[in-house]
Amino acid sequence: MAGRELSERGAGTRALILDTALAAFAESGYRGTSVRDIATRCGLTHPALLYHFPTKADLLLAVLGRRDDSEGRAVGFDELHGRALLDHLVDTARRNAARRGVVELYATLSAEATEPGHPAHAYFVARYASLREAVTRAYRELEADGALRPGIAPATAARQLVALMDGLQIQWLLDPDVDMAEALAAHVDTQLR
Repeated sequence: MAGRELSERGAGTRALILDTALAAFAESGYRGTSVRDIATRCGLTHPALLYHFPTKADLLLAVLGRRDDSEGRAVGFDELHGRALLDHLVDTARRNAARRGVVELYATLSAEATEPGHPAHAYFVARYASLREAVTRAYRELEADGALRPGIAPATAARQLVALMDGLQIQWLLDPDVDMAEALAAHVDTQLR
């Protein structure tokens, strides 16, 4: 019984750390956030936080992984095909309008991570490659079904859609009146029959 309580308490502490780190990274970026600050916000000592996440890079990757895991599992992203996948991206933009901190975190970190030495560099390289691959697959399926307008190249359309998503997020961060979901949906509609 005591072991299970310790395990549950440890899981609760890890969740608190990850939620707090997400907020801190979103506010100040990876470089502008210290592990000591996160520990203080959690009401933990620095060594207590390091027990759960030995390095700041470990913490960052756990924050990113937790968010991706929960988002992907919630909708079964890997099982989506064709128009359903593109609609999911529009829905994600709609949900993101209520998650400013997450959008700020990803916009900030993806820019910071362009430096090869950044701890999240490999994560973002893989994330973008995976997203482009999934969106390209969706466009190819639409093409095979005759639902894609002539002259639309699936791989190019995928890169454009991912770039549009990122650009709209930055515009929305600067001007909350920007409707990311509406703009994405309109773009997708121009590509389909």
